[in-house]
Amino acid sequence: MDFKALLQAEINRKRQKVESKDILAPNKKYFKRGDLAAKEEEEYWKRHKGGNDKKQESPEKVKDSQEEQIGQSEEKVPQLARKEVIRRLRERHEPIRLFGESDYEAYLRLKRLETDGPDAREEGFRNEFKAAMDKVDEDYFKEMVEAATSGEGGKKSNDVSIKDDGTTVEDIQKMKEEIGKGDSEKNSDIILRFLKYLLKMWGQTLNERTEDEKRTLKGKEASAIHTQTVSYLKPLFRNLKHKTIDEDILDAMVIIVHHLMHRDYLKANDAYLEMAIGNAPWPIGVTMVGIHARTGREKISSRHIAHVLNDETQRKYIQALKRLMTQCQKIFPTDPSFSVNYEKPNT
Repeated sequence: MDFKALLQAEINRKRQKVESKDILAPNKKYFKRGDLAAKEEEEYWKRHKGGNDKKQESPEKVKDSQEEQIGQSEEKVPQLARKEVIRRLRERHEPIRLFGESDYEAYLRLKRLETDGPDAREEGFRNEFKAAMDKVDEDYFKEMVEAATSGEGGKKSNDVSIKDDGTTVEDIQKMKEEIGKGDSEKNSDIILRFLKYLLKMWGQTLNERTEDEKRTLKGKEASAIHTQTVSYLKPLFRNLKHKTIDEDILDAMVIIVHHLMHRDYLKANDAYLEMAIGNAPWPIGVTMVGIHARTGREKISSRHIAHVLNDETQRKYIQALKRLMTQCQKIFPTDPSFSVNYEKPNT
């Protein structure tokens, strides 16, 4: 095949194509490639009955509009978990969902609120122990103001608040024999009454101090710790009262309270550590460590995980329980061999 003839035929074909498009200006031998592309596009839309409306839209614009429609049809996923969005909205006293609002729209609303007012709820970002100390100082200031205006001492605001449910030492002796018999509701009632009794005795010990001792920095710190412990234990007391506490935590607390009632504080401390930080190789509760069954998987259960890592509320009342265990050792002293961090009492 003659290559020269083939090349000449291709040139003639393209020349005829350009002449048929009528894009060459008079007395000119060249044209713009953009004019040729526009002419071909016009002919394309005419062949497909696109009309003048579709002719104004380029294929690139059509493609972009289609991608935009697909993107709008797909459900948008928020960057925060739904539980976290609900918690932050409730902290700001905002509704967790408006009428017809999706999860993504609620997330965007939270984002706007945090941008407009990042410090909407100041108490959520404060140190809790400092807040308890501030409350003690505020009560002392109110007492001074009332004494100056009325000329009377009035109520001593340096005293911590005490609630007495009527539990006595004789009742504790009876509960000692009844706890741990398999009745979960009975166990919940016993634990609730015993912890409230320890709180009451601790508060009475603090209130028996002299006024000068209560107003020192150390005395204010002791009162603040008691106030903080009371607030930490409220969720636990609520769960015990309504019998909604987790079964594994209840079982652990039954063992702890049983040892406390028998004044064996070493065993109570061991049971507390097992409940708080666990003794499993996977303390955070990871049980599915692979796709195949393993021989030690049955040893990883909820009874051995670290409950202190579950959530903030649980961590707080577990910490408050440890404070009550320390006070119990002071209220009901025993032999040094059964005590934790034994301190010789002052004589």
